[in-house]
Amino acid sequence: MSTTHPTIEDPELGILSRAETTLDDGDVVTHDWFSGALTIDGREIELMIDGADVEAVRTLVPRAHRVVEDLDEIRRRASDAVITHFSDSAPSTTELDEGAADLVLDTVEITDDATVLHFTDSCGRHFPEGYWPAVHLGVDGSIGEVTVEG
Repeated sequence: MSTTHPTIEDPELGILSRAETTLDDGDVVTHDWFSGALTIDGREIELMIDGADVEAVRTLVPRAHRVVEDLDEIRRRASDAVITHFSDSAPSTTELDEGAADLVLDTVEITDDATVLHFTDSCGRHFPEGYWPAVHLGVDGSIGEVTVEG
């Protein structure tokens, strides 16, 4: 049975609640992050903010606001970083544009020391099924690590 946890209601981010997963046997696993959904350009993007303590999570909400406000620019820099990282040579403008169209942002994750953007390869040409690229940004917004997760 689910335990009630406090939520965070934010005018821009919506309702953020402690993430839970219900297992096949009915047991509920409570995760150490809060999550919500953002609707941007008609698509739902998951927002995850790391932390089990509501007050600690509240301290990360201002960064989530900054990321959402600049999401178009951040998303483009991140998709360019993915295409550049996995290219054998400097990608052309056309390749970067195609990559930006192919890589669909699914999740924005905010932690104490990073913002991580998780993408889906919408065309299946860039990454094997079950794997996705993630771009780790520093607190200052600079591109850090580009990884493949699965």
